[in-house]
Amino acid sequence: MRPIQTITGPVSVLERDDVDTDQIIPKQFLKRVQRTGFGEFLFYDWAKQPGWELPPNPILVAGRNFGCGSSREHAPWALEDYGFRAILAPSFADIFYSNCTKIGLLPVELSASDCQEIARLGEAEVDLDAQEVRWQRGSAHFEIDPEIKHRLLNGLDEIALTLAQGETIDAYERERERAGPVTTAL
Repeated sequence: MRPIQTITGPVSVLERDDVDTDQIIPKQFLKRVQRTGFGEFLFYDWAKQPGWELPPNPILVAGRNFGCGSSREHAPWALEDYGFRAILAPSFADIFYSNCTKIGLLPVELSASDCQEIARLGEAEVDLDAQEVRWQRGSAHFEIDPEIKHRLLNGLDEIALTLAQGETIDAYERERERAGPVTTAL
């Protein structure tokens, strides 16, 4: 994962509430085993509608309950692969929020009115270290779990966190070593 300090730039706007993971990435595109290549199928059915436009800006502003539905990891993968680095919304589905943070996509909960103003102005800066979103006429603080913040600031996924404990794991394994075969009593 690449570390996140600040994410700055234009915003894309999806003015819809209750966007579920099947709308984000439809089931027919879940056959890949890699995390890449899903961006071209983002909002696949909606993208066919006349007038649909969602530029791949670094920040997506969405409606409430974003990422509801099934817990598919492919939804954050598709959003990240498309080009989004942060998503601003009044609320997120819990599992979706967690899946985003595991891959380095930053979900930020802001009030509906802040999201609407940012969408209208079209540009923002998300400062993870300060836990603040800034835009032309305002700013807002956001909450984030300290462990998640640490992982995102340092670009650490779950594998990197485990590898950082290499000495502790090795010591544990040495303590459990025994001579001879391991047997269990019945």
